[in-house]
Amino acid sequence: MVLRNKHLVLKMKKIFSALFVFIIFISSSCSNPTENDPDKNNQTNWVLVWNDEFEAEGLPDPQKWSYNVGGDGWGNNELQYYTENRSENARTQQDFLVIEARKENYESRNYTSARLVSRGKGDWTYGRFEVRAVLPTGRGTWPAIWMLPTEWNYGNGGWPDNGEIDVMEHVGFNPGVVHASIHTGAYNWPENTQKTSTINVPDARTNFHVYTMEWYPDSLCMFVDSTKYFTFRKESDDWRVWPFNKNFHFILNIAVGGNWGGQQGVDDNIFPARMLIDYVRVYKKE
Repeated sequence: MVLRNKHLVLKMKKIFSALFVFIIFISSSCSNPTENDPDKNNQTNWVLVWNDEFEAEGLPDPQKWSYNVGGDGWGNNELQYYTENRSENARTQQDFLVIEARKENYESRNYTSARLVSRGKGDWTYGRFEVRAVLPTGRGTWPAIWMLPTEWNYGNGGWPDNGEIDVMEHVGFNPGVVHASIHTGAYNWPENTQKTSTINVPDARTNFHVYTMEWYPDSLCMFVDSTKYFTFRKESDDWRVWPFNKNFHFILNIAVGGNWGGQQGVDDNIFPARMLIDYVRVYKKE
């Protein structure tokens, strides 16, 4: 567990950044460009437009977050029941959001957790999206920081036609390996054609890192802290390839087990398992 006193200075800086609108200078078609990036010398201004610093104790702010609720497996044979307005599974505490997966019998399931969504309260097309977090530890955990479309109007009106953006995924049986992916009608995991990349973050479960996406009309890029490790560039206007031209919203959750997270079983000795989130911030072009 991260000691709170190690982050007091960072928390003070965070408070000031939340009180004042400020600008970050980065390159226009994904930061940290390579020498082959033609846009590497261009500048884009980012302005903070939406954030949650989790400074009020209690349940997550209902003006910014709702819940997905249920225990039907969520299309992945997940084992948990996602609860609503239950502090055991989601709460703000000591200036952090705590999402907690627990081993307990609840609504005919053996585990509980929370899945927070910003849909209808925070929805965006393009921008820079940052989440500073510590990931849970243990075999069977499957935390994610990701985005889904707010309106489902492409193809059959479902998944994957309307897209999915995985800013961060981590499976407990493979500790320290962080994944970023996109799913579309043309590129998705059922067909094993998803676009994805990984980065090793050995202390992801013990220290805070900033998981970032920059989303432009022609590209999506993912970072851990200042390191870019995934880029997906728009190949055509076909929605099967690029459905990323409409509003998406945040999802923050810990799944238990499932087709991926449960590939090597679930260690019941790890619970409760927690993801700590220091802040969520969204920036738009000036």
